Amino acid sequence: MKNTTFYIKLMNKEYWPMWATYFPVIFYYLYLSFRARSFFFFSAANPGIETGGMLGESKKEILDKIDGVFKPTSLFIEKHQSFKIVLELMRQHKVHFPIVAKPNVGERGILVERLNNESELKVYLTKNDIDYIIQPFVDYEEELAIMFWRMPNEDTITINSITRKEFLSFIGDGKQTLREMIMAYPRAVLQLEKLENRFADIIDLVIPKGKKIELEPIGNHSRGTKFLDGNYLINKDLENIFSKIVLDLDEIYFGRFDLKCKSIEDLQKGKNIAILELNGVGAEPAHIYDPNSKLLEVWKTLLNQWSIMFRIAMYNQKVRNIPFMTFKETWVYWQNLKKYHAALKE
Repeated sequence: MKNTTFYIKLMNKEYWPMWATYFPVIFYYLYLSFRARSFFFFSAANPGIETGGMLGESKKEILDKIDGVFKPTSLFIEKHQSFKIVLELMRQHKVHFPIVAKPNVGERGILVERLNNESELKVYLTKNDIDYIIQPFVDYEEELAIMFWRMPNEDTITINSITRKEFLSFIGDGKQTLREMIMAYPRAVLQLEKLENRFADIIDLVIPKGKKIELEPIGNHSRGTKFLDGNYLINKDLENIFSKIVLDLDEIYFGRFDLKCKSIEDLQKGKNIAILELNGVGAEPAHIYDPNSKLLEVWKTLLNQWSIMFRIAMYNQKVRNIPFMTFKETWVYWQNLKKYHAALKE
């Protein structure tokens, strides 16, 4: 019973459905919308991103705003592009395997894959008829999500959330099979079907003592990664480092960097940082998914996030005359997003 999917999700709030996590936020959002006289006020918080980054935004267009010093080479590949041309683009830009392929428009790790060779890339291209991005796999020790905001009339940012990511992996003890280790760990049980397919050749074999098995290379919560509260890392020096990055962004005031770094020490010095993505107003302060977080603190964090977003949007609208999205504009984005999600599932 305790290792069933239903029980695991019921007893661990990090897996609760979004409506439960965001329950009080729904009412607060309606209140803020009433004050703004618009359901789409959030769009003005980031005029430099489509919809402010709430839905349907292009990862390529956002990555293009980030200084190349702080990001890996990112190749935009249009759907229908031939395998031969993709390989040539990789050669020209010196992008070598392993790589990460991800949809240009996507969320929650859908179709994000590490590809280790040409054969795996060819399968990915064959299965997925979408625009996507290729990046070299960044083999740094630490992966984090750093959330920030700033008022448009200020030159420094505030970091209000840092999340450290602990990847799903096991170290063999020379006694248990991989399946036995998975079944003893609830977080892995939730990924059982995927893991059975990925490790079909060894899942029923005893893992040698000391051998590490990385079960999932992509740092997404829905794929088994544990999110840990890293807010103790927030300090003025780190805010100053990221202020320089954010100030170079065009009309982006609220968001979250998903990044890798060689070490926390390097992060605090602004060295060896690779920004993989930048998400806008749709981003979450991911530390709320720490297994030890308290529900009331989660709600307080989310309400504060929407309060900050509202302040920025209203400043841009009232002081800088930046309009909110209209219902018609939002409808067009929504319909396009529905079509795109349908393509992802095909």
